[in-house]
Amino acid sequence: MTRYATDRESLERDCEMEFFIAGGPGGQHRNKVETGVRLRHRPSGIVVTATERRSQSANREAAFERMAERLTELQRVRKPRRPTRPTAAAKQSRIEDKRRQSERKRARTKASTGES
Repeated sequence: MTRYATDRESLERDCEMEFFIAGGPGGQHRNKVETGVRLRHRPSGIVVTATERRSQSANREAAFERMAERLTELQRVRKPRRPTRPTAAAKQSRIEDKRRQSERKRARTKASTGES
């Protein structure tokens, strides 16, 4: 697996930055100015956007933070899952629950057919 640097300098070098008009609350300032920021990390292809602030610079900071979080999560090494078997008590409990459920259903069918 390729390791990606998450420091700000590397992110600025590896990301394409795109600005767009972000709609929503914030009034005329937000609706006329390109305050939304979209970052595309070229090596991994991850795309993040930030549109929640009214200023482009604040959205840029939020987008870089988000990109660093996503890359960190992408690179996290997960522990392999060890398959486990259900205990004998769990098997017994499941069988008893199935038996109880089937008795309940059987009682339903007898009641409905007996009245016809």
